[in-house]
Amino acid sequence: MLQFLPDMRRGRIEVRSTNKAACMTRSDLIDRLATLHPQLQAKDAEMVVRVILDAMSAAVSRGGRIEIRGFGSFALNHRPPRKGRNPKTGATVMVPAKYVPHFKAGLELRERVDYD
Repeated sequence: MLQFLPDMRRGRIEVRSTNKAACMTRSDLIDRLATLHPQLQAKDAEMVVRVILDAMSAAVSRGGRIEIRGFGSFALNHRPPRKGRNPKTGATVMVPAKYVPHFKAGLELRERVDYD
């Protein structure tokens, strides 16, 4: 379970987890957005999250790059073709070239995560 604690001095939301394996899902994000902005209904918050994530997915899938200052950047990495092995038979197989999504955390996010 996630706890969202507003920090009015910094204008941020602090997220605390009650267990170590917690993750924030799309529905958690929608709930949080609806809670922070009471003028939004849940279906409006859902539409906002869907539009943003769809736009980001479309931009990256077209080969674009997304940069959100302080959070990170999303881009595509090219993986060239290579020889692989079938684990069952041990036979050599060719693995085709492909593009994979890549996320690089921004400086502010890295500093917030590394809170030693």
